[in-house]
Amino acid sequence: MKALTLAATLAAGLALPAHALDLGAMTDAEREAFRDEVRAYLLENPEVLMEAFGVLEARQADEQAGSDLAMVEANAADLFESETSWVGGNPDGDITIVEFVDYRCGYCRKAFPEVSQLVADDGNIKLILKEFPILGEQSTASSRMALATKLALGDEAYKKVHDSLIAFRGEVNADSVKALASDLDLDGAAILEKMNSNEVDAIIAENRALAQRLQISGTPTFVVGGTMLRGYLPYDGMKNVVEQEREGG
Repeated sequence: MKALTLAATLAAGLALPAHALDLGAMTDAEREAFRDEVRAYLLENPEVLMEAFGVLEARQADEQAGSDLAMVEANAADLFESETSWVGGNPDGDITIVEFVDYRCGYCRKAFPEVSQLVADDGNIKLILKEFPILGEQSTASSRMALATKLALGDEAYKKVHDSLIAFRGEVNADSVKALASDLDLDGAAILEKMNSNEVDAIIAENRALAQRLQISGTPTFVVGGTMLRGYLPYDGMKNVVEQEREGG
């Protein structure tokens, strides 16, 4: 609508006196002439609309980026310093990527090898994973298994389970947890004992509350420094965002 108003104003300025741009002050005849001139101008110059839409989209993107940065700064401690989240890559890296992940999310699965490759190629990225199950009971069960593994067996075991669950297509239940744990040489009984614990409940609740404060409603969502990326972004795009953050945004 703003773009149309801009184009209409441009058209009107070519044909009508200044006072006629006040739509409320127009006579019926002036209003009809205004409409005709706007239509004729836009039909003859459709590129005006594209230019106006481009300006509007750029302005909205700037506004969104500013809003995202403010939200990231307000929640920095929970994003970057939480002791309940797994930390990988280079813990002393100059860029931090936080990923909100759901194991049943197709785009999370698509992003997984590319994010892993980016972290490995770069060598100076700190990666933080936030369990954010939003796609049903199996999403929650998967996150419960991953978090229970971290609590019971530590970070290295968590990463093994995380990587397995990203590719896992079956149902997460007591039998599959034991089988997956056995395949990874982990203690399945210890994982099962923690899966429905208050500690796991609390971490999932904390991550969901954090996502709500950040206006995150889907996965994957990435926070790269002060930039928020809602959705999957291919390797080259993620790499560009990292480079821009290094250069100061």
